[in-house]
Amino acid sequence: MATLKLLSVLFLQLVVVLFVSDLANGYGLQLGFYKKTCPNAEDIVRKTTAQYISRAPTLAAPLLRLHFHDCFVRGCEGSVLLNSTKNNQAEKVAFPNLSLRGFQVIDGVKSAVEKVCPGVVSCADILALVARDAVLMLKGPFWEVPTGRRDGRVSSANEALTNLPPPFANITQLKTMFLGKGLSVKDLVVLSGGHTIGNSHCSSFSNRLYNFTGKGDTDPKLDSNYIVKLKSKCKPGDLTTIVEMDPGSFKTFDEDYYTLVAKRRGLFESDAALLDDSETKAYVKLQTATYGSTFLKDFSESMVNMGKIQVLTGMAGEIRKHCALVN
Repeated sequence: MATLKLLSVLFLQLVVVLFVSDLANGYGLQLGFYKKTCPNAEDIVRKTTAQYISRAPTLAAPLLRLHFHDCFVRGCEGSVLLNSTKNNQAEKVAFPNLSLRGFQVIDGVKSAVEKVCPGVVSCADILALVARDAVLMLKGPFWEVPTGRRDGRVSSANEALTNLPPPFANITQLKTMFLGKGLSVKDLVVLSGGHTIGNSHCSSFSNRLYNFTGKGDTDPKLDSNYIVKLKSKCKPGDLTTIVEMDPGSFKTFDEDYYTLVAKRRGLFESDAALLDDSETKAYVKLQTATYGSTFLKDFSESMVNMGKIQVLTGMAGEIRKHCALVN
């Protein structure tokens, strides 16, 4: 009898653990969540996003980054979109987020959706859909986005500082941060491939060019010929110049990023770190050798995984009327 009681208690504990784990990893999301409440939602998002990206293709990378920065702080619940208030410094003003762009796209898409279905589609879902549609317009992959996210009411600059992987992170730090969000080592190396599009400010990597260990030296993990080329564009203390992260194809979503990393030409220390782990290095080598044979499929899967981080569903959170403001 005692044994049976103990087994019952253990079973209940297991159910609770699994339930909490499910909530934390995207359960409550579903494909076609708005099929009845706003059947044209995804078409409106796609068409409105296309209007922006067709005029300014370089916005695609910032929109992808915006989704990433949202999900890694408090989960994919739109907190990165909130403005600061008199009593609170929001994620937007945290140092890693000062270079974020594309908020006007999210606001424009939200406005278009609100005209048809007021108070139905969350800003968090719009951000996830816009990121997908923007990548697709740069010849990237299409992936089905499970929806049903709700918007959070809290946004903290300090939380952004502690949760976002910095460009100078080593492989141990990166693995710890990704695993802490429920993402695998494969997700880490695959999502890093998002650096195939977009630009970076010189300040994000200039220490690798001029003062890597505080002795006026360069990073030995960065190709010496590439250092010369980067120094011609980025002078010491340069805070304004931007360079392409994937020179020559920074407007095309492809596997070239891994070729650069393999040649020790990734801009960030976090890019170079992918060669310091057997699993991530093997993936880099595979994509380089096979011209990205699995990259687009893998990226689709990892984006779905990332989009499930700590989502709010059901009655949690809210559906914001304006993405920069809580209701």
